[in-house]
Amino acid sequence: MRKLEIGKNDAGQRLDKFLTKKFKDMPQSLMYKYIRKKCIKLNGKKCDIDVKLSEGDVLTFFIKDEFFESAGKNEDAYDFMKAPAKLDIIYEDENIILLNKKPGLIVHPDENYHFDSLIARVQHYLYDKGEYDPRDEQSFAPALVNRIDRNTGGIVIAAKTAESLRILNQKLRDRELEKLYLCTAVGIFQKKQDTLVAYLEKNEKQNRVYISEHPKADTKTIKTKYRVVAEKDGLSLLEVDLLTGRTHQIRAHMAYIGHPLLGDSKYGRNEINRKYGYKWQALYSYKLTFRFTTDAGALEYLNGKIFTAPEVWFAEKFRNQNKL
Repeated sequence: MRKLEIGKNDAGQRLDKFLTKKFKDMPQSLMYKYIRKKCIKLNGKKCDIDVKLSEGDVLTFFIKDEFFESAGKNEDAYDFMKAPAKLDIIYEDENIILLNKKPGLIVHPDENYHFDSLIARVQHYLYDKGEYDPRDEQSFAPALVNRIDRNTGGIVIAAKTAESLRILNQKLRDRELEKLYLCTAVGIFQKKQDTLVAYLEKNEKQNRVYISEHPKADTKTIKTKYRVVAEKDGLSLLEVDLLTGRTHQIRAHMAYIGHPLLGDSKYGRNEINRKYGYKWQALYSYKLTFRFTTDAGALEYLNGKIFTAPEVWFAEKFRNQNKL
C-alpha cells in the first residue's frame, strides 16, 4: 500500500488526469480498472475517474510498486538538466517568468529533440534556484503558456505554479492577453494600416498553410490587423495584431497579399532573402499586455501591465524612421 497527499500544484484537476501524469507507464485501461476495483481510493473511499482533487486529499494505492517512480532519482536522470540554464528574462516573480526567446531555439521538444528547448531551460533554471524539483511534485512541472515557432523570436510566458498555468491558459484562450508583433515585410504598402480578412487551410504533412479569398470546407477565418511603423529601401516595418491566432498566420497572410516577410524561407522570396542575408524570418512577438476582463485570482496584480522586448534585431535597420 502507498499513500500520496495532494499538494497545491496538483489540486483542481481530475483524478484520471493526475494519474496519467503521475504514472506515465501505466496503461489507461489498467488505471480505470484500478479505480473501478477500488485499488485506488480517495480519502479512504471509492472514487470516480472524474472527481476533482483538492489540496490535502489523500490517495491510497493498492497497485504494483513498479508504477511508482524511484524516490532517490538522481538529478542527472532529468532530461532538462542536459539543457543550458541560461535564459533572457524580461520579468520574473513567484508565479511567472516572461522570457525573451531568440530565433533558432525550439520552445518544446520535437522529433529532432537534442535536449535543448526553452521549457527545458526554464526547468533547469528553476531547479538550480531551488524553486522546482520533480521529487517534490506528483504531476506538475513548470510549463509554457504560449508558443513561438523555432525561427521566430519574442516574449514567451512560463508558469511556475499549476494555479498560474490554469489562470493564464484561460486568459490566453479568452484573448485577455494582448500580444503585438513586429515584422519586416518586402515592399511598400499602399494602405498604411488595415485589417485583412481571409481563409486559412492547414496542411499537416507539408507543415504549411494556404490562404484563400473565399471560404472552403477545411478553411478557418483569419483576421490580421497591421500598421506601417517605418519604411526604408523598399522594406516596411509593421506592427501586427493577430485578431485570430492561426498557424503561420502573419507569415502566410503577408505573403498572400504580396508582401512576404524578409528571411522567410517557407512563404517568402529566396532571392530577396539571399540579398539581405537573413538567417531567420523577421518576425518578433515584441509586446505583451495583460488586459484581464474576468477575475484573475492570484494573478490579478498583473492586470494592465505592459512588457516589451528590450531589442528586436531587425528593427535596427529602421532606427531613424521608426515611429513606435
